[in-house]
Amino acid sequence: MTAVSTRRDWLRNAPAVLGAGLLTSSASAQGKPANEPFIYCLNTSTISGQKLPIVQVVEVASRAGYQALEPWIRELDQHVKDGGNLKDLGKRIKDNGLTVESAIGFAEWVVDDDERRKKALEQAKREMDMVLQIGGKRIAAPPAGATKEPGLNLLKAAERYRALLDIGERIGVVPQVELWGFSQNLNKLGECALVAMESGHKQACILADVYHLYKGGSALSGLRLLSATSMYVMHVNDYPANPPRAEINDAQRIYPGDGVAPLKDILRTLYAIGFRGALSLEMFNRDYWKQDALAVAKLGLEKTKAVVRDAMKP
Repeated sequence: MTAVSTRRDWLRNAPAVLGAGLLTSSASAQGKPANEPFIYCLNTSTISGQKLPIVQVVEVASRAGYQALEPWIRELDQHVKDGGNLKDLGKRIKDNGLTVESAIGFAEWVVDDDERRKKALEQAKREMDMVLQIGGKRIAAPPAGATKEPGLNLLKAAERYRALLDIGERIGVVPQVELWGFSQNLNKLGECALVAMESGHKQACILADVYHLYKGGSALSGLRLLSATSMYVMHVNDYPANPPRAEINDAQRIYPGDGVAPLKDILRTLYAIGFRGALSLEMFNRDYWKQDALAVAKLGLEKTKAVVRDAMKP
């Protein structure tokens, strides 16, 4: 059989292969149930409007059926201010059957100002240590502080990301270049990929988001150029047809499957490149924030699983 015919056969049979793949041991390689292709994670922003302390958020995520949690650093800070212990929180998370696949921080690691960047690296050290204490593996590294003025030198950004990765390697937490679609810099998947690649670091990776891919105008075909070791967490959500892309904002994110995002294509592409990481539900919807936190978390998981099942059909 020729290489060309082999490739054609694979492409013709890809849907069936993907469906069958859900039953293989690779699907449970990271502690996932054998019948699920991805880890289901709750980004705490989804129920942040309910103003629950992080210990209650842990309970909600566990009761709703998630396998992982993605907290924000500000929640960990508040927990400590309230007299809580981060290692105890980590034990609580583990006892509830959850892992911490990522966390959300905003250190200004990429800015041009040397002094601000120096302070940001110190901030990043502190935040990574906090994530480590709760058993976390990764932290977001968005272009915080560099969102308004375009023209960031991406090769310099790669050097700065390398410095951040070196800190993370010493601590044991991996920073992920995060795409922000509204930003003037790192608003496209290709820009984030360049920064990650040119950092030259073995742990370099990307944190993408369905909404931000749309907001920034990234070509979704670019996802197929990634690999299983270039991305471990994907923020999932959906968006409506209106308002248009130029006007839409974070608050208008909706449950997966309730909007017009090409989720089926995105999820099939992720699976095809070997992604078996966390789909982290991240929304900032004010209407959802007015509802019962557990009900929102449960419905979000149900809808996320539904779009995954649809995407994995042969």
